[in-house]
Amino acid sequence: MSEQSILEKLKAGVRKFQVEVHAENSEHYQRAASTPQTPHTLIIACADSRVDVEAITSSGPGEIFVSRNIGNMVPPYGGAMGGVTAVIEYAVTALKVKHVVVCGHSDCGAMKALLHPESTDKMPTVKRWLHNGHAALMVADSMVHKDDRPNEKLRSLTEENVLMQLVHLMTHPSVAGAMARSELTTSGWVYDIGTGVVRIAEGGQREFVPVTVAGGAEG
Repeated sequence: MSEQSILEKLKAGVRKFQVEVHAENSEHYQRAASTPQTPHTLIIACADSRVDVEAITSSGPGEIFVSRNIGNMVPPYGGAMGGVTAVIEYAVTALKVKHVVVCGHSDCGAMKALLHPESTDKMPTVKRWLHNGHAALMVADSMVHKDDRPNEKLRSLTEENVLMQLVHLMTHPSVAGAMARSELTTSGWVYDIGTGVVRIAEGGQREFVPVTVAGGAEG
């Protein structure tokens, strides 16, 4: 597909949104445009193009604040003071979100790169960014059994990375303060792209429990 045809595809998508989505929900969008945003949740997700957190959570405009990056990483406070740090501080301090989610997913390229670091040799910036996942890799490696298949290692690392980023999240003063005041809770999610299943570790637990249609875990 040429660059021009890609742009035309995007334009067609905009037209479809205007006619089929925006027009049918015009009152909702007008209300959202004229009132300050009050999202209830911050979701820190992977930048993977197959992960659509608004669709996964059935959320509309103004409901969730989203930060996406390679590997759904949360740099510890005081380290890489960049966009993710600013998003967290703004969401918790200014927007007063009540919940923060770190959302990983199946078949994550960042997790594969942690398992095979040579794959990022020509991407030095990506390689440096993935240092935020090295502690999770060490934990996952310590739990590996010699008979584990590659997909099991990837699943384990994906889970451990989500849990480790939650640990990093707690180093941020805005988060630690809000949690100490019982104004904020957190959870870790793993989304399976193929099945649509979301597994959640909440309340400080390490176990990821599937959200089921007929009861089960709740997000």
